[in-house]
Amino acid sequence: MSAKLGRTLAVALTGLEGRLVDVEAHISAQLPHFSVTGLPDKACGQAPDRVRSAAATTGVPLPPQRITVNLSPASIPKQGTGFDVAIALAVLGAAGVVDPRRITGIVHLGELGLDGSVRGVRGVLPSVLAAARAGVRHVVVPPENVAEAQLVDGVTVHSAPTLGTLVHWYAVRAGVDPLPVADRVVAVEAATRSRAVDLGDVIGQAEARLALELAAVGEHHLLLSGPPGVGKTMLAERLVTILPPLSRELALETHAIRSLTGDVVATTELDRTPPFVAPHHSASMTSITGGGSGVVVPGAISRAHGGVLFLDEAAEFKTSVLQQLRQPLESGEVTISRAKQMVRYPARFQLVLATNPCPCGRAYGKGIDCVCSAMEQRSYANRLSGPLMDRIDIQANVPPVSRAAFADERGEPSEVVLARVLAARAAQRERWSSRGWQTNARVPGHALRRSPLRLPGSVTAPIDRALDRGLLTLRGYDRTLRLAWSSSDLAGRLRPTVDDVGLALTLRGGVEAAA
Repeated sequence: MSAKLGRTLAVALTGLEGRLVDVEAHISAQLPHFSVTGLPDKACGQAPDRVRSAAATTGVPLPPQRITVNLSPASIPKQGTGFDVAIALAVLGAAGVVDPRRITGIVHLGELGLDGSVRGVRGVLPSVLAAARAGVRHVVVPPENVAEAQLVDGVTVHSAPTLGTLVHWYAVRAGVDPLPVADRVVAVEAATRSRAVDLGDVIGQAEARLALELAAVGEHHLLLSGPPGVGKTMLAERLVTILPPLSRELALETHAIRSLTGDVVATTELDRTPPFVAPHHSASMTSITGGGSGVVVPGAISRAHGGVLFLDEAAEFKTSVLQQLRQPLESGEVTISRAKQMVRYPARFQLVLATNPCPCGRAYGKGIDCVCSAMEQRSYANRLSGPLMDRIDIQANVPPVSRAAFADERGEPSEVVLARVLAARAAQRERWSSRGWQTNARVPGHALRRSPLRLPGSVTAPIDRALDRGLLTLRGYDRTLRLAWSSSDLAGRLRPTVDDVGLALTLRGGVEAAA
């Protein structure tokens, strides 16, 4: 056996960030032993048993000698079973079964079954993205991961169903044949999912519909408050139908997050529909923000990246869970710290809360049917803390619908509203793009309070008085200004008027008297 060293490539993920890993195998004439070094977790550390059995089943048993595999750089944790194929080929390259020169420079991803089959793994899309950024031009992935790998430009995707197929590709022979390229996966879903819901399904609720449209225009957070059965959930579900399609870069990020959670649809095109995530109120903090005892997986706030996170019955969520939302709402990302690593996931989403006025839900209007005590009502309202509510730009009341609203069989459809939203977003891009911002919600408050964006005192008088009276915090002042700019954009005006500021203050909730 001439070759003693074999080397190929894999990818180690930390959150969505990937780094190329040199998978090095060495075979020495010592007592049989198979070890993997380089900070493998338990699943990765069990690779020797899977690789040895898969190789034997394939008909290329490993030599009864000492086999050492190093995953370099050794200081980075390696997690999961996605290193199996790379480890097997590196060892077979060292054993002379495959040509070690041919496997060098190619990223191999996949888990091995004991029968030699190559099985799918999570995180293939972010791994291939990392490989492409590092200059790799060829990747080999399991058949079930081909579709997501093909979403990355500039990389040739290959796929092998078994280890035996890979051995045949890389076998030592005189001629060097190119690797067969994986067939394009037939799309089973359009680039943008057909919308099963439409804003036209909602009748009445003029104020709530306006609040929803303004939220879509400026990327503002929204609270819908009202008794049960008035359409709060219907409205929230239809917000994504009036949001602009995701950019390619953002769509790749959302797909990469879905890849980590094992929820990637087999499609040859990016789905640019903004995600809609609605966890149950019994969800734990880990399921909302992300985490886990082993691999740190993204939570609901990251799965909603680029779209909408809807918390129905928001007051029923644990207080600790709601408080964890405050930092991601400001930074657009979540940081999860562990003893050996710190993982960051993107989490820029629009938060939509829906809540009842009290535990029984009947404390609206005169509230004569409410069976809750004053203490119960106060306690229920206090579950949504002041610091969290201060970050909600729009607080809309959703009253019961009267029978008169039935006269309008269908409200304004999403397609019509989306056209207005796109026009308003275009105005924002023209105004903010040179400054590096995209939507009104992302403009720093200090920029709006300084020239040349500062509005005259006659326009800001309502919120100036609210700030002086302590009815608005400085954060609330800035968020009201951003909402006023969104109202102006929706109306096609170049700058907000006092009416836009008054509307923003009213929708802010509870401070309209200051105007």
